[in-house]
Amino acid sequence: MSKEVWGYHEHPKRREPDWKVNPQTSAVREGLARSGFGETSEALYLNSGFTYTDSQEAVDSFIDETDHFVYGRFHNPTVAMFENRLAAIEGAEHCVATASGMSAMFASLACLVEAGDHIVASAAMFSSCHVVITEILPKWGVTYELVKANDKAAWEKALSKKVKAVFIETPSNPLLEIVDIRFVSDLAHKVGATVIVDNVMASPVLQKPLELGADVVMYSATKHIDGQGRVLAGAILGSFSYIYEKLVPFVRHTGPTLSAFNAWVLVKSLETMELRVTRMCENAQTIAEYLEGRKEIKSVQYPGLKSHPDYEVIRKQMKAGGTTIGIEFAGKKSDAFKFMDSLCVIDISNNLGDSKSLITHPASTTHRRLSPDVLAEMGITPSVIRLSVGLEHVDDLIKDIDQALNN
Repeated sequence: MSKEVWGYHEHPKRREPDWKVNPQTSAVREGLARSGFGETSEALYLNSGFTYTDSQEAVDSFIDETDHFVYGRFHNPTVAMFENRLAAIEGAEHCVATASGMSAMFASLACLVEAGDHIVASAAMFSSCHVVITEILPKWGVTYELVKANDKAAWEKALSKKVKAVFIETPSNPLLEIVDIRFVSDLAHKVGATVIVDNVMASPVLQKPLELGADVVMYSATKHIDGQGRVLAGAILGSFSYIYEKLVPFVRHTGPTLSAFNAWVLVKSLETMELRVTRMCENAQTIAEYLEGRKEIKSVQYPGLKSHPDYEVIRKQMKAGGTTIGIEFAGKKSDAFKFMDSLCVIDISNNLGDSKSLITHPASTTHRRLSPDVLAEMGITPSVIRLSVGLEHVDDLIKDIDQALNN
């Protein structure tokens, strides 16, 4: 959008930096569109419609001949601020925000495919993503193939034929399986496929899929980006051609619009995202190392541990291990439930990436929609729990876990 449309309040002595600023600076400064009042904080534009100076400007706006907001379902100044800021952090050409993470996931694929197309996806993924790929898109005549995590031979075989899109969730939810983004992207591009990475579990702080060869990255902005349990949102980032030739026509007519208020919350959340995620990762690393030494625990899946089977790949594409830990108890489902019910600091909740530490039992909550065979294939047994580590003092979290294990 042009500065004339935004109504920027510019001081004549202010200059733009003549160097490439750090992503944390972008998280505070990028996309700020001040009105004529010169406010310090970002303004909240709640209006659904916009006016034009004359009839021709309305015509030009609808055919994208001029930069002018048309309708809240299409765009909004506050939403645009969030999109521009997240794009700067991600290093993407453009961003489109949506009302939820799942609307972002669905739109990122649905805008590309039609009957007869074939998609390939990583087998371990969030249950709703699994439903979209294996149940909803096949109704449109789209075929699919699922590939297990970092099985390079399987990826090579799956991507040896014509493929329209590749969908990767890495790390996966809930057991943090890893896919080598660079390896898969290189294979996919040889057959003309568009690579979409669900980067929710890593966040923009820890992993840059576009720098690793992916074409599109998507988020549930509810996690980490807001990360404080307040709003639902999604985001899709990619090249100019993907966004404006494929995605924008789809979202404009199907309407997964992010509200201006939620966008305003997210703009402010981005300012502290790196600080929050960094501390949460430090806490998660300490807790994961502690859990590895407990006899009650059968296995700990955490990308920051050297015991992770794909630790070398993780070191190449992630800055840290993330905020979430997959835990499998040595006992039964009842032992996992007893542990969860004994916690007094950590809350039972199906959300993740939050400033509050949250724990859930995936097989009976977030992934309950999947069949027993699919759960088994993903390794989600009845004794598996997912711990999302927050901003509490790590000593208190370990004390809470310790007392619950000893209860």
